[in-house]
Amino acid sequence: MGASPSIDPDALPQLVGDFQPVDMWQAHINRIFYGLRGSRVREYYQTVAAADFRLGFALAEDYWRRCGQRAKTQAADQATVPLIVMEWGVGNGNLAACFLDRLQELDQEQLIFPRITYRCIEREPVLLEQAKANPDLAKHRDRVTFEPVSIEDLSACPDGSIDRIICNELWSELPTKLILRKGGEIHEEQLRPNLNEKRLADFPDWAKFIEAFDQQDIESLHTLPSFLEDLVWEREYRPIETKTFPFRRTVADFLKHIDEEVLVPYNVGACQSIKEAKRLLATNAIGFSSFDAGTVDPRVLNDPEKPCYTVQGGQFSFMVNFQLMLDVARHLGIHTGMIESQRDFVGRSLSTNVLSVMDLLASHPSPPEGQDWKVEALILRTLEALNRTYVSPYQRHIDFPLSESTPAQERAALENLVRSLPPHGVPDTIAYLTESEILKAMPDLQKLGYDSEGIKDMLQLPPQPVDYTHMFFSSNGS
Repeated sequence: MGASPSIDPDALPQLVGDFQPVDMWQAHINRIFYGLRGSRVREYYQTVAAADFRLGFALAEDYWRRCGQRAKTQAADQATVPLIVMEWGVGNGNLAACFLDRLQELDQEQLIFPRITYRCIEREPVLLEQAKANPDLAKHRDRVTFEPVSIEDLSACPDGSIDRIICNELWSELPTKLILRKGGEIHEEQLRPNLNEKRLADFPDWAKFIEAFDQQDIESLHTLPSFLEDLVWEREYRPIETKTFPFRRTVADFLKHIDEEVLVPYNVGACQSIKEAKRLLATNAIGFSSFDAGTVDPRVLNDPEKPCYTVQGGQFSFMVNFQLMLDVARHLGIHTGMIESQRDFVGRSLSTNVLSVMDLLASHPSPPEGQDWKVEALILRTLEALNRTYVSPYQRHIDFPLSESTPAQERAALENLVRSLPPHGVPDTIAYLTESEILKAMPDLQKLGYDSEGIKDMLQLPPQPVDYTHMFFSSNGS
């Protein structure tokens, strides 16, 4: 992948590699990202399951309910059959721990929980080690397995052997192409990485850097200055031969409904994962669920200005094209049982409306502008207000690094505030809050400038055009 080494100062910014399809560079860069920064992922981005418990609890309650419905119609000899739950991309293991805790709590008659084996699938070794070290998951160690493989490497897992498959914020990281229709041909975006010229002096041995980058030599890259945020990506679009495309006819039919030269994500890995899930699910299995940020709205997909992906800390994360996921599912003979917002899925399990902390912050009518530390102060004081009514069943002291620009006096006060936040308080800035928790905290929130009517409106808002979405299907196609 690497370009020929050059230190010509007239060739700035300096080439790091050659033009390759987006999905190839995505895989290359993300492997480097996890190798260099996998132990610090939450410094760069957060998932709704990394510290919060409500998505895991909602999944457990959904599974418990569906198992109960199935038991009414299944043969008596099926009531003791072992059940395998598989999580793809287990991350730090928090979702698994919360799922198992809640399922055990629900299963007072010991009809389901003792039959469960929970298989944690995680390609990135550093993340799998975090899951193994998770103290809340450790108490379930007798029914949990840890498997250092990717979902592309599950061929050894027998057909029809899994009862439930869960993946959270995985599809956005699987190989994704960016494609468009132009003059009867399909083109795809290709990228070429360069290093910002301001950083060239930090790499006097340019050949060593290029070799380490090209070979994904994490050990050598650890000895060099950080560079991921300073890569500059050139783009171009090239016609491609679609004969090797998975689901090529489905993709071509989808593009007929998109205007010419409008770029859309083709989440190749996610599409293939649907086929793999269908293979793995047992007859009468509970089913498959994926949660991720994306859209099923054709107006959004046809918008030439939509953001197809983001780069955080160097890592590529793509918007999920849920409309194409639905088309692929139908191509495979799957009739999707449900597609909904993640908020609705969690709220339904609690029989109430929910918001994430970030949703609540977005409702503030006049947030601070210009200085990061003032925004951080608002976030922390919002958490302080919420913690007077919010109580988590887990101890999760929030990790909240302050901006270097924070003035000394304010820094001391905010550091004290971070230390004072209770361990059973809101665990994360994207944790889910119930309507009653928010309303009980309203007097304190209003003192921070929040508007009660604005918050109530936010609680009733439908999903955003691009939002965290849940796609579900079962093995019998319902």
